[in-house]
Amino acid sequence: MIDLRRATDLWQRCDVVARDLPFGLLLAVASLLPALHGKGTQVGDLPARPFDALAYAVIALESLPLAVRRRWPAACLALVSLGFAVDQLHGYHVLASNAMPIALISAGAHLERHRRVTVVLLSMAYVPLALALGRLGASERVEGYVVFYLALALAWGIGAWLRSSRAAEAERRRHVAEATRAAERTRIARELHDVVTHHVTAMVVQAEAARYLTAAPDRLDATLSAVTDTGRRAITDLRHMLDLLKADHDSDVGMPSAGELHTLVEQTRRAGQPVEFAEEGSRAESAGSAEFVTYRVVQEALTNALKHAHGSPTAVRVRYGEKEISVEVSTDGPGSARAASPGGSGRGLAGLRERVDALGGEFSADRRAGGGFVVRARIPAGSRS
Repeated sequence: MIDLRRATDLWQRCDVVARDLPFGLLLAVASLLPALHGKGTQVGDLPARPFDALAYAVIALESLPLAVRRRWPAACLALVSLGFAVDQLHGYHVLASNAMPIALISAGAHLERHRRVTVVLLSMAYVPLALALGRLGASERVEGYVVFYLALALAWGIGAWLRSSRAAEAERRRHVAEATRAAERTRIARELHDVVTHHVTAMVVQAEAARYLTAAPDRLDATLSAVTDTGRRAITDLRHMLDLLKADHDSDVGMPSAGELHTLVEQTRRAGQPVEFAEEGSRAESAGSAEFVTYRVVQEALTNALKHAHGSPTAVRVRYGEKEISVEVSTDGPGSARAASPGGSGRGLAGLRERVDALGGEFSADRRAGGGFVVRARIPAGSRS
């Protein structure tokens, strides 16, 4: 059996002239059938005359140029118009004369340059054609010529409408593509911020603490081992992110989930931050991107705690419900003067707010009355990544 999809693909790969030629040939062949003689477009109502050698030339002149109606619309329109004029003046009225409105539609849709000049020239050429038909004894009245001209103008207008619609669709697709690229760049920047900031902050804090442990080799060795583990974790996360940029990646490759919070908390503890971690409820199997956002909320909050309240007690509480995941990360202590904007520029918190809002949740980050900072998020579960 013929694979229709493959046949369609092969047809679409053919040159546009090769795809348009069959219609012109079909119209030419149909015009030669005796049953279709005199079935063409008529203006002037001249009496029909039998076919002669010129009639066959007229058929070819009107139908075959349709093969280039998209490649060279101006040439197609000129040749078809010439054939149409000869056809009407000699009274052949061949079926191929119906190519005139088709050529006008194609020119209106595909002609790129000199569109107004083309319209003016065709309109000017129509007047002497009407006068010549009148001298040959045509019985058409003036209003008949006007109606026929309006019909030709309508054909051009249809082509112009198709052209504008195609241009509008191309512009819409361009805007969609630009918006998609911008969103993807924002997502990548957000992921890089979350991964790099957290791991590098932990490494800096651990390395800074190692300066004061030269007299305690065991603790120094443990601290340096923690720095090494953090660096390896950072490299692994970055590799996962690079995998996501590949065209054939799996959308879930390397995406952390709430199930890895224990590892995240332990890493933060090894960086010298006392963290109390509590989970309530059970994780849903279909939590989807809600777990990923939960992980990022906790990660960013712990990163800010390391930066601005290092050594201060920090509590992480995650509650899994049937319809949402609630997260609260609080840090005691005054922190630093920049505690009102954890994360330096606040880009991390802004990114978290965008993540949570995208899932229809709620996010807040505020200073506590007695000092410290608290981050809260309510993330609807069940959204797929």
